[in-house]
Amino acid sequence: MATRTSKRTLYRLRGVAPTVDSMFDSLDPSQLERVRADISFPENLGAPAVLVTGSFEQPVASWCDEIFLTTGIEVSRPVNRSAGLLMLAVDGEVYAIGYDQGFRLVPDRLKDHRFGLSFASRRVDPGKIRDLVAHTPGGGRTDITLIPGGASVWSLGIVEHAQIVRRLGGHLDDIPLTISRDNPARISSAEGGTGLRLRLGVEGGDLIADIRAIACVLREEKPSPELEFVEHVVPVDDPSVLTLLEAALDDLLGREPDGSISAAVPADHWDDYTASRAFRARINSDAAGRSTDDFDLDYVLSRARVQRAGSRVAALREGTVTLYRHSRAARADEIWASGALRWIEAEVSLESRRFFLMDERWYEADQEYLKSIRSHAERLITAAPSVDLPPWVLGEKERTYNESVPDQRPGYVCFDRNNVQTALHRGNGVEICDLLSPDNVLVMVKRAKGSDALSHLFSQALVAVQTLRNSPEGRERFAEKVAEARQGCGLPEGFRPSKVVFAILLKDGADLTVDTLFPFSQVTLVQTARTLEAWGVQVEVVGISSAPSAFTSTGRRRLVA
Repeated sequence: MATRTSKRTLYRLRGVAPTVDSMFDSLDPSQLERVRADISFPENLGAPAVLVTGSFEQPVASWCDEIFLTTGIEVSRPVNRSAGLLMLAVDGEVYAIGYDQGFRLVPDRLKDHRFGLSFASRRVDPGKIRDLVAHTPGGGRTDITLIPGGASVWSLGIVEHAQIVRRLGGHLDDIPLTISRDNPARISSAEGGTGLRLRLGVEGGDLIADIRAIACVLREEKPSPELEFVEHVVPVDDPSVLTLLEAALDDLLGREPDGSISAAVPADHWDDYTASRAFRARINSDAAGRSTDDFDLDYVLSRARVQRAGSRVAALREGTVTLYRHSRAARADEIWASGALRWIEAEVSLESRRFFLMDERWYEADQEYLKSIRSHAERLITAAPSVDLPPWVLGEKERTYNESVPDQRPGYVCFDRNNVQTALHRGNGVEICDLLSPDNVLVMVKRAKGSDALSHLFSQALVAVQTLRNSPEGRERFAEKVAEARQGCGLPEGFRPSKVVFAILLKDGADLTVDTLFPFSQVTLVQTARTLEAWGVQVEVVGISSAPSAFTSTGRRRLVA
């Protein structure tokens, strides 16, 4: 029985009208000539479609010369790689699917570079990430992580304010695709970057249904809370801002190199880059700069500097960088060619806003980072606490409040300043928590007049959880203290903390919300929560209500002399 699905990469194209003529006109004639393309117009899909088939031919494989140098034996073997490209219009959008080398026929300038990533951020399970590529702008650093079994996104060390996720893959949450229609229990996966790679229906009706299901997710769903930071780096679309950015970049390109412009490999052609043995750049010149080891940024920048002011960006956009699979760099060895602007990245500031160029597009990050921090902090602060804490009498000290809680809430134990001594933590020891709830939740209590007090609170939680996770001595000493306080009823065997609650009274008893929490504390809170969540510890933030100072912490009216 023929398979109903096949793993393919789906692209969404921009600037192409959903007509056969427009799709055909968007293709590169030189590429079609190179593969000796046959063009067809399928009619059985019930949608406008163009099918291109051909092959990339290489008369002599690149390894033949090496074999001769190694063995003295002349070998001549050709390479012939098939190429198929299907372009189709579904509900007003144009999509493309490559078969074998057919993906090389999809014009890069037409690809929606956030399409696959946007889908992945909505439907990939955040706890089962298998493939992640993150890039640090300006640093030339790309981190590639592959985990066959999957892992939590926050266990991968993502620094959301400093890195841009370029590709994201993992297990899919439930979605009505062909692969799961017949077997809902079957686990499927997807990798999203510029394109979206997943198993798609092979029959025409199934393929179109799958594309519609994907479009529905993008149209109607928001990113998963744990993955929404992926989309907080957004493309700049404002024409007036783009004009200012291009002018600033043109000025940068006219200066001597100072490190503000760096080389960057186009993310969707990383495999081509690693397979290359020669590079050739051509910038507004009949001559070309050739390097055998790597992309030559110095040559590209030197060519940009000699261009007329105001035309430098255009010169790079129209210039080319070509990759070859053999050092001789013959036409038959060509792997891929692109605009030279795709190979540089730059950072530009406009007043307080920070922008960066990546893959020939401008992005803005800082403002969205603050939004992501606020969004996460808002999720952590709950109006329905899982712990039952009494009001805090304004004017009473923190220790007085903590010691009063067990009297008002049976089952709670106060460990304020009742520290655990270990070989690693001698002297004052480790304060595991201020309060332990009846169901063994670690409760950290703080009256905060500023962000420094909360920074201490968050740091305390990290040290406490690390101690209970990694120190047998620390767990044993804490278990002894709990058993003593509960008169023999201690912690469960093999106890590890599964939840931490930060219970906070703000200055003057203000309600704790994302608006009243100090901005710097929001950052440290989210960073702490990321770390604890990566360790499997849930985090909750609650505000402690306040009571007038005319009452004691036990609820009795204070006698006034």
